[in-house]
Amino acid sequence: MNIVVVAGGLSTERDVSIITGTQVSQALKKAGHQVILLDVFMGYSDKEEDLPGAFDRADEISSCVGQISEEAPDIAQVKAMRKDQSDCFFGPNVIRLCQAADIVFMALHGEHGENGKVQAAFDLLGIKYTGSGYFGSALAMDKGVSKLVFAANGIPTPLGIAMKKTEQKPFGETGLKLPCVVKPCCGGSSIGVSIVRTEEEYDAALGEAFKYEDEIIVETYVKGREFSVGVISGKALPVIEIAPLEGFYDYKNKYKAGSAVETCPADLPEEISKKMQHYAEEVARVLGLTTYSRTDVLLDENNEIYCLEVNTLPGMTPTSLLPQEAAAVGMNFIELCEKIIQISLAKYC
Repeated sequence: MNIVVVAGGLSTERDVSIITGTQVSQALKKAGHQVILLDVFMGYSDKEEDLPGAFDRADEISSCVGQISEEAPDIAQVKAMRKDQSDCFFGPNVIRLCQAADIVFMALHGEHGENGKVQAAFDLLGIKYTGSGYFGSALAMDKGVSKLVFAANGIPTPLGIAMKKTEQKPFGETGLKLPCVVKPCCGGSSIGVSIVRTEEEYDAALGEAFKYEDEIIVETYVKGREFSVGVISGKALPVIEIAPLEGFYDYKNKYKAGSAVETCPADLPEEISKKMQHYAEEVARVLGLTTYSRTDVLLDENNEIYCLEVNTLPGMTPTSLLPQEAAAVGMNFIELCEKIIQISLAKYC
């Protein structure tokens, strides 16, 4: 098949997305496909005559591989790098190349890629793509909305509130107790997330989170072990435990090799593992997520489970969790990428 892997974009997870796209592209090439890795914002050329035979020149067209730094990318700097200086999210010839592909593999993370906007545009343009549709993606991306959906469907989640930048509240008016967690409402990779233990830290945390978005979440801090559960076609994979060597599972610990110990299957009583898997499947069901997803879960000292959020386009980097979970059931990385393609294509039959 002719496949375009779209990555990059303008979110704070841009660098992670490019590495995900690179890993997926390499796997799909090994599976025998013609694959173009495309930075969705930078695009390819600006000349229509450069498009014929594009998939025969896939390696020439594909974006260069980058590295994930320990800090989130400077988006203003990224925008300055685009040749045509357009504000359009889709770079030159991106739509044309995606329309020419048999399917687009969504390797985007964060804003636009996971909030349903790109999916909605592709739906209107008749472009086939991997992963969930626009509505489920939008519900899952907004942590405030997804927490409401969880609560309405009996899925345990930490007590919390959404707060707009124009309606900031002092901690005493939140109705919560310290410690708490402050985080952007729609961000990912733990960027802008703070664990707050004093009211002074709370004020600083608001400032940090509001750097990234105009709406944030303040929720009760749950002390416990961190887990994640992938779901493919409605069926949960084995639970994986994440134990950062320092601090919590933040941006640095997620993407710097050796920063966390990851154990899959997790060392848990079977009853708790099954309950986590059940909740991950329920999260996918109530949000209308298809193909695949990954739910982040906490287990407190009393063995109570809390679902934090769900990723509709889980990372596929060398240190990502979903590929490790798939490997635990005998599915290698190439097979995982192929399965995602086949499940996604089935939606269009």
